[in-house]
Amino acid sequence: MQANHNKMTSPARKYDSHSQTLLSMWPLLLIGLVVIVVGITGDSGRLALRYDRLAVESGQWWRLLSGHIVHLGWQHALLNLAGLTLVILLFPDEYRAGQWLTLVVVCVAVISAGFLFLRPDLNWYVGLSGVLHGLFWAGAIRWLSRREAEGYLLVAFLIGKLIWEQMKGALPLSVATSGGPVVVDAHLYGAVAGIGLALLFLRDWRSTHR
Repeated sequence: MQANHNKMTSPARKYDSHSQTLLSMWPLLLIGLVVIVVGITGDSGRLALRYDRLAVESGQWWRLLSGHIVHLGWQHALLNLAGLTLVILLFPDEYRAGQWLTLVVVCVAVISAGFLFLRPDLNWYVGLSGVLHGLFWAGAIRWLSRREAEGYLLVAFLIGKLIWEQMKGALPLSVATSGGPVVVDAHLYGAVAGIGLALLFLRDWRSTHR
């Protein structure tokens, strides 16, 4: 009877697990939906919402946020949506919903601040890739904290990518698949934000589990 009972409750447990995963990842799922909806607006939406330095300086501050959810076109948007999907699949249980939301907000803030204060020559920017780099780093830090082999591999790849981009510019494949210029500094700023916040979350997690 006990064995039968376990078999009967197993699907329910799996359902609860999937439900918890969806609840914890809702900020990322919402971002994906917003990217799709905004993408429907086409060129007019992109021009109205992209990060535009002159427009921001004239008071259109919302572009500091909205610039990260518009893209060069559907090819660029689908590329970033694929990256967002990969984050969701790789790190479904690493952070709570509030932490994911905080990661996104902090990455956006750090990247936009980097553009304003460190890249005065950058006239405009669109895309989610900088935020995605922060999210991948946050997941990698959590893997690394458990000394998982995948964590070391992912960190090595991410470090190598950042070094290449800072020394030689965007990877050729990135330019070809995005359909336009790649602002590699967005990846660097996003990585800094993701690493910093992930380490902060890790310190808090360890202090509460002593």
